[in-house]
Amino acid sequence: MAGPVPRRRVLVIEDEDSIATALHHLLTREGYDHDRLASGAGAVARIRTSRPDLVLLDVMLPGASGYEICQHVRRDPALAGVKILMMTAGGAAAERGGGLAHGADGFILKPFALQDLRAEVRRLLTPAPPPG
Repeated sequence: MAGPVPRRRVLVIEDEDSIATALHHLLTREGYDHDRLASGAGAVARIRTSRPDLVLLDVMLPGASGYEICQHVRRDPALAGVKILMMTAGGAAAERGGGLAHGADGFILKPFALQDLRAEVRRLLTPAPPPG
């Protein structure tokens, strides 16, 4: 008989307290274990040590940009299973293209509707069905 399903871990890297608070409430309601960094400084090291299933990553951060963090994570084969959802209040097309080009698994514009974010988080954390 299979044991309990482990809770999914999410790391929020967001410098705006109001957005981080909204994300905290959403992730708590959804049953995810989560933690937050308010700066890009040390983010890659934290991802390496905590091995989250998903990183909610702001593009504009003090210390290091979300793009830089995303690039570093994608260059590390040990972190290949970490999903990255980038968030930004910047220009839609250019920012989205930049995030996806740097290896993000998804992109959401701020301000976002919580139901849209919830759907993206679920999409990224739902395992793909086995082939065949």
